Amino acid sequence: MLSTLRISPRERLVLLAIIEAYIVTGEPVASQALARLWVDRDGMSAATIRNVMASLGDAGLLDQAHSSAGRIPTPLAFRFYVEQLGSQPGAAPRGLSSAHRAEIEDSFSGVSSAHQFLERTSQVLASISSGLGIALLAASESHALEHIHFSRLGGGRVLAVLVTTAGVVLNRVLHLPREMEMAELDAAARYLNHNFRDWSVDRIRAELDARLTAEQSEYDRLLRSVEELCSGGALQHTGDSTLFIGGVANLLSSEMDRSMLRQMLSALEEKQRLATLLRAYVDARQQTVQVVVGLEADMPDLPELSNFVLIGAPTRLGSDHSGTLAVIAPTRVEYGKTIDAVAFIAQLSDRILQLPQP
Repeated sequence: MLSTLRISPRERLVLLAIIEAYIVTGEPVASQALARLWVDRDGMSAATIRNVMASLGDAGLLDQAHSSAGRIPTPLAFRFYVEQLGSQPGAAPRGLSSAHRAEIEDSFSGVSSAHQFLERTSQVLASISSGLGIALLAASESHALEHIHFSRLGGGRVLAVLVTTAGVVLNRVLHLPREMEMAELDAAARYLNHNFRDWSVDRIRAELDARLTAEQSEYDRLLRSVEELCSGGALQHTGDSTLFIGGVANLLSSEMDRSMLRQMLSALEEKQRLATLLRAYVDARQQTVQVVVGLEADMPDLPELSNFVLIGAPTRLGSDHSGTLAVIAPTRVEYGKTIDAVAFIAQLSDRILQLPQP
């Protein structure tokens, strides 16, 4: 929290003006530019503004490439700005008009599953923010069983096709210690589909272990066949989450150093790292939007993430908060608009997916 940061009302006024000008232009802000906007405002001449900017620089809130250049906000300044958005109504323009909200809702036309909702979310957020739009389906949800089918490939190999309740289709080739006949595979699939529809992978595995221990009957052979298939990986829980990313081209077209962006994007292509990053910052138990400026603490090998912001929120895709949506963008993102868009879409799932109210 930066609420203890001590700056004067005049310094606050100048800092917010510099941040908002930088968000719009992407260019360093000079004292003369502010002086032209503030003729005789609060007695601040160009010289006074220069002194205030120097003081803000000493406080670590402004950077200056060289002595004759204008100033740009630091990550610390953007963190202060985000706090002001939440604590000072009217401190900065807030985002979405009713027309924009209607446009966003229209963009989800035809969506009928959690999988489709999150995929569309990543595209919409990328378009709104000009950054990365990200949507994450929690691993436990993405691996809940809707239907499973086995196909015999020969040589002890079996193709398992798992359809999840979220509409995700997972294919996996299993390498088994013995050859299974097709009748045995069909019986195993029927048993799983009949008994465990809507169950999570972890819960199915635990229940199978318990039944194998308890059952010593005519079902013993069937249960052992099912267990062999599941142990072979048919219901293997990898810990992966279903992740949708949109807007990579947005970052590559930005003004930031291309080699730095390529390095960052290469790291973020490791979806598990990105999923871990989202979980670290977005608490599914809270329905509020989280805004985090500077992500380098969780990815120390990517110091350039200090110049990026994550704006994220949980979303309800079933009876619990089971998804996360977020924007990762350069710090000069339009905060009000993006925060409002994330909050609106996070609440939109109830209507789009016609979920009962909690």
